[in-house]
Amino acid sequence: MRQLRRALAAAAGSLILALALPAASAHAATGDFTYVYNDPYLGPLPGRLTDPPSRTCLNLPGAIQEYLPPAHTPRNHTASTATVFTGLDCTGDHFTLRPNGGHASERLKLRSVVFS
Repeated sequence: MRQLRRALAAAAGSLILALALPAASAHAATGDFTYVYNDPYLGPLPGRLTDPPSRTCLNLPGAIQEYLPPAHTPRNHTASTATVFTGLDCTGDHFTLRPNGGHASERLKLRSVVFS
């Protein structure tokens, strides 16, 4: 009887752990990351990423095509550190923006970002 209880307790613990792992690995950078991109017809427009996924390289909408100017003026209002890159797919030069208000001027050009 004692072995049966131990076996059931171990099985229940394994099930709880297995159910908890996928939820723990799906992290997001809570908050907004904003930037400005230039539309060839409309001029400067605001861009926004809300609650972006962590540890995933994101190409910035509005600055994806190489023939368009890169985005600029990033503001990191997420709870995670944002590392911005001059190239697509998190390539090229990079700059780190601190969480909860890190920002840069329009001189910083970017096309992609990854959150810690």
